[in-house]
Parts: sequence; C-alpha cells; structure tokens
Amino acid sequence: MDSKIENLTQMKNIGKVVAEKLIEVGITSPEELKALGSEQAFVRLQTIDETACLSMLQALEGAVQGIRWHNLPQERKEELKEFLHLRRI
Repeated sequence: MDSKIENLTQMKNIGKVVAEKLIEVGITSPEELKALGSEQAFVRLQTIDETACLSMLQALEGAVQGIRWHNLPQERKEELKEFLHLRRI
C-alpha cells in the first residue's frame, strides 16, 4: 500500500498546510520524511514555524508509521512528549 503513496498529502495526518511546510524545509517526498524520521523533520519545521507543537510531532510520527496519530502506542506518545520537552529546555 505504501508504494502507491507518491506525495506527502497522501500520507496519513499530512494535509496541504503541513505538506507545504515540509517542502519548505527540504522534505519533498514520503520517502524523505520516512528516512529522516519524525523528530528530525519536526526540528526542521521548528526553524520556520514557532507554533510547531506536540500534535504536529505526533502527526509526523503517525505519517512515518502509516497510522493515524491517535493510534500511536501510548509509550511512543510519551517518548515524543519527552523529546519536545527536551527541545524546549
């Protein structure tokens, strides 16, 4: 199924606005997002979007995993929350 995903907006959790922001920071394809990972993609997004938040980070992780962010395992959600917390210290 993933092989048919050719652009960012076809990924789960990625709408037009987030896709445009990803492209602006040099992430232009689903393959690039998956290779970079949600945390590093988020770090890039923070350089252009100071409002980037936990919801966006979780959405990126869901996109990488191919699932809705609501369905991320609780443990992974906690890891992402900790990552965001450490970025703000």
